[in-house]
Amino acid sequence: MIQNIFLLLGSNVGDRHAHLRAARRLIDLKAGQELFHSEEYETAPWGKTDQAAFLNQALQIETDLSPLDLLHALKGIEKEVGRTETERWGPRVIDIDILFYGSDIVDLPELKVPHPYLPQRRFALEPLSELAPDFVHPALHLTVKELLDHCGG
Repeated sequence: MIQNIFLLLGSNVGDRHAHLRAARRLIDLKAGQELFHSEEYETAPWGKTDQAAFLNQALQIETDLSPLDLLHALKGIEKEVGRTETERWGPRVIDIDILFYGSDIVDLPELKVPHPYLPQRRFALEPLSELAPDFVHPALHLTVKELLDHCGG
């Protein structure tokens, strides 16, 4: 089992709390065992700001899935919870991002881990810092807390 896989869940359509709960349950069944989860954080939208606020939650899981297999499992879970294709950074029933896959660096056309926008995303860093403030970003060599301290918005 791989430890220290961190995910971020987000929802800003419909019953946001229920969507996060459904995603967590399905992740536990189909992608990896949940070890810990953060509180839910209500956050302003990022990238496309003319939409409803998001609920975000970080998870720590362990899985024996490869990074790509994990991505595919998470995409299936998003569809099962009710996500449909929308505009980039637009409203969504559920969004599941892989923030870290252990200390691995993954650079594939369909998957980049650590998540490339993580240092600019306070909405991801705040819940993540609740779970793992001392986890070190494998490319930037800064802790999650240090990333959060340097994050503008």
